[in-house]
Amino acid sequence: MQIAPPLNVDDALKALANPVRRKILSGLKDPARHFPGQEHPYAFGVCAQRIEAVCGLSQSTVSAHLAVLHQAGLLTSHKIGQWVFYQRDEAAIAAFLNYLGQNL
Repeated sequence: MQIAPPLNVDDALKALANPVRRKILSGLKDPARHFPGQEHPYAFGVCAQRIEAVCGLSQSTVSAHLAVLHQAGLLTSHKIGQWVFYQRDEAAIAAFLNYLGQNL
């Protein structure tokens, strides 16, 4: 039985094709370790500003990477005040990995 993809597989694969995006996604598994110094609780996710600081890239470049990961369904985001926080979408990632395991 063929399992329907949980999200756009092509978008997810495109997002994961970039090493910076893989680094961001991997770092978000343990945000306190990989994105230290955040003032807000990590339960909110990681502030885009912390991700920029760790990546050492411009705000616009990191924003573009985060947008690709978000559009692919691998990250969730929410805004609190002036801050945007990002978290891995663990359910979507698990479904994506399961789909790949079943169909490749």
